[in-house]
Amino acid sequence: MKGKTIVLGASPNPERYSHVAANMLQGGSFDFELYGRKKGTVAGKEIITEVPDKIADVDTFTMYLGAKNQEEFYPLILNSKPRRIIFNPGAENAELAGLAVLQGIEVVEACTLVMIRTGQY
Repeated sequence: MKGKTIVLGASPNPERYSHVAANMLQGGSFDFELYGRKKGTVAGKEIITEVPDKIADVDTFTMYLGAKNQEEFYPLILNSKPRRIIFNPGAENAELAGLAVLQGIEVVEACTLVMIRTGQY
C-alpha cells in the first residue's frame, strides 16, 4: 500500500472497534493516523482532535463514526483524495459514498478488522 490509513472516529477506549483496528494496523506495520474527538493514545500514537483541511498521501479512510457525525469531516475526506473509504458496520453513509464516487474514490462497505485478518486490506 502506498500512503496511509486514517482511522476516523478513533477512541482511547479499548472496547471500541476503532481502538482494535488501530492496534491491528500497528501490528501489520501499516502507516496510519488517528483522528477523533477524545484525546488519548492508541497503539503508541496520539489521537488528533484538530481537523485539518486535508491530509497528504492518504490511501484509506476507515470510518468509525455514524453518518451524522461524519458531516464535519466531508471536506477533510474529499480534499485528501484517498484511494478508498471503508465504511465499517454502523458507519454506512449513502450521501458521503455518493460524493466520493463522483470524485473517483472507491467506496467499500466492510469491516476493517476482517479485511486485515483475512489479508484483504
